[in-house]
Amino acid sequence: MKQRLITVAIDGHSSCGKSTMAKALARRIGYAYIDTGAMYRAVTLYCLEHGMIKGDEVNKPRLRRHIPKIEITFQVNEEGKSETYLNGKNVEKEIRGMEVSNKVSLVSAIGFVRRAMVAQQQAMGAKKGIVMDGRDIGTVVFPDAELKVFVTASAQVRAERRFKELQGKGDTTTTFDEVLANVIERDRIDSTRKESPLRQADDALLLDNSHLTLEEQDQWLYEQFVLCVKV
Repeated sequence: MKQRLITVAIDGHSSCGKSTMAKALARRIGYAYIDTGAMYRAVTLYCLEHGMIKGDEVNKPRLRRHIPKIEITFQVNEEGKSETYLNGKNVEKEIRGMEVSNKVSLVSAIGFVRRAMVAQQQAMGAKKGIVMDGRDIGTVVFPDAELKVFVTASAQVRAERRFKELQGKGDTTTTFDEVLANVIERDRIDSTRKESPLRQADDALLLDNSHLTLEEQDQWLYEQFVLCVKV
């Protein structure tokens, strides 16, 4: 008997490992993986490259005119990892830097940006069989998703993870205090914005992975998936 396809929606705070666990689950169960956070990062990179951000202000009228020109896609590389493309260009490395991290919450809080990205995300997941992570997947993008998970961890732990990730990529200039401040500020902006604020869906399972290994959280998520498809 063929197993039914479902939608797996994973939301949570920044740098809590959503993407890592979502990718692992997608590989394990043979589903497509969509990193919605990368989509907002790509839009932010586009804004930075086109001079649309000055300090903490985004040139919204100009960005609104450019939104129809911004196409974000994902391609799997030779190592089997999904990478983000902005208008046909691989921007996976650029969107993970602190310059983008410091501005992405400003861009992702803009209503017309979110609506444009949500439309793309819903089109990607129309046939189910996907694992999608972000901030509003279970509340806005796919409120009827069969499996919803909300992931969190302490700000200190998340900053430590992010700092190690940056160091692993050769970033020797960003300090831990800068990363921690970024994590705290992104939490504030994401949770208080008017458009699709970060919150746990009423029917989402809560996972605090502050003290879990990657193997433990991956196994927990897989078990929730198995229980869901059996229903």
